[in-house]
Amino acid sequence: MKTVYLENLGCSKNQVDAEVMLTLLQDEFSRTEDPAAADLIIVNTCGFIESARAEAIDTFFDLHHHNPGAKIVFSGCMAQRYADELSAELTEASAIFGNHDLSKLPEVVGRVFSGERVVSTPAYPAYRDEDPYERNLLLSFPGSAYVKISEGCSHRCSYCAIPIIRGSLRSKPMAVILEEVTSLIARGVREINLIGQDLASWGRDLKEADMDFMALLKRIVEVEGDFVIRLLYIHPDIFPVELLEFIRMHPKILPYFDIPFQHAKESILRSMGRRGTKESHLALIRKIREALPEAVIRSTILLGYPGEDEDSFEEVMDFLREAQLDWVGSFVYSLEEGTKAAELTNERAHRRLAAKARRFQQELEALQLAITGRRLERFVGREVDVLIEERVEGEELYIGRTSAQAPEVDGLTVVLARDPVPGTVIRCGITRVNGIDFEAVPLHGG
Repeated sequence: MKTVYLENLGCSKNQVDAEVMLTLLQDEFSRTEDPAAADLIIVNTCGFIESARAEAIDTFFDLHHHNPGAKIVFSGCMAQRYADELSAELTEASAIFGNHDLSKLPEVVGRVFSGERVVSTPAYPAYRDEDPYERNLLLSFPGSAYVKISEGCSHRCSYCAIPIIRGSLRSKPMAVILEEVTSLIARGVREINLIGQDLASWGRDLKEADMDFMALLKRIVEVEGDFVIRLLYIHPDIFPVELLEFIRMHPKILPYFDIPFQHAKESILRSMGRRGTKESHLALIRKIREALPEAVIRSTILLGYPGEDEDSFEEVMDFLREAQLDWVGSFVYSLEEGTKAAELTNERAHRRLAAKARRFQQELEALQLAITGRRLERFVGREVDVLIEERVEGEELYIGRTSAQAPEVDGLTVVLARDPVPGTVIRCGITRVNGIDFEAVPLHGG
């Protein structure tokens, strides 16, 4: 059997695609974690911003250099968006393969091993033909999995290239989602992380009565099994307020909210194509905390957008001081061709603004680090469930996460224990905060 090495770049939605691709190839290829030993290398790329594209190219050439004899497929968002350009310029690639119809991958790989160079960006399959793609291999830590409920986005924020890459909103059929969740729970997954560009938009494209995100959640919580659901990415402009009472009544859904506010200056938000304001964002945060006092809120802030100045940035800082969010990520605006925002500036002005934004980013991160540290202190002395992910080699220490910590993006929980099994949940007491991480001990031995 031939071997395949897959390097996954980008977001959790890309990770799901990577898991699907590995499963689709499993009859012909066994997976290796050594790229030098692979017959086939797949670089699953992100194409969202310029830095991600640079990382994709660097990764491609690094892998090709270490194993020039392997067939190498350049796949994912960057391949989907720039297939023609990459075909002409990335001559070392055996194939350029988009991400709309992953079921075509075995065919593309077969053609590559027959000596053909392939460029393939097939369209999304029709709903009736859409395969749920059983994911036999998960790239998450044990006990956790992502479930992608939709593709693309119809919000059309002025800075965002996602609709260009992945198209308009395309909701995965409810039956397929439920089948996927049920299968993962049966395999021992304890944490289902629902992902999509905007979860609350699910169903809007289906044009069926009573087919919306709340209807989907009602069906998911009915799935039998011992598991929790984490909701990742809800657009603040269409946040469903009925969700709060639903979560209060259904403990399977964690009171964890990932809401990308992006900015606080109203003129910037309007230019971004977003309806919110600093006041409406703060009102939503208050509403969440009034309904669910234990709520954990994460957000992202975009810096360096055209028109941002010191006063605009200070309004963001004022917003963060007042909001006291648990977790905040930030990124610097990338001028993306084909987006509305790209028409607002030129490359020279963008570079100047980006340099200033990177200084802003350092100030923002220092402020938020202090806020996060204070917010985490409320957990000290509490009993919590910790999903164990891995052992620290050579130590009686394990790394895990509480409900307040989403995979990959938040802090971790370090557990002093003897032999918990990765992928299981143990009850712990939080003893202290160390930076942005928790330290904990099991309550019942272990």
